Amino acid sequence: MNGQPASQRRRERIAFETDRHLVVGDMTLPPEGYQARFSDAVNRGDVAFIPLINVEISPLGGGEVERREFVVLAKKHVRLAYPLGQP
Repeated sequence: MNGQPASQRRRERIAFETDRHLVVGDMTLPPEGYQARFSDAVNRGDVAFIPLINVEISPLGGGEVERREFVVLAKKHVRLAYPLGQP
């Protein structure tokens, strides 16, 4: 995780929309500096997947919410992303 101990990182609750799902999860980010903003982490060209914890996956057309402890979301499927605040 970028060489920083987990105690020196922070979590931010993020919503991602794909063509068919709303995926809400906690993204782990540095407390400050390089890649501290979620947009910096999402826009990295060398990263194809976004790891998320405490995830809720909801079908956009309605239906039951699925919960997962850990998900790796492929950036190529993300249509919209926005922060929801601290978990």
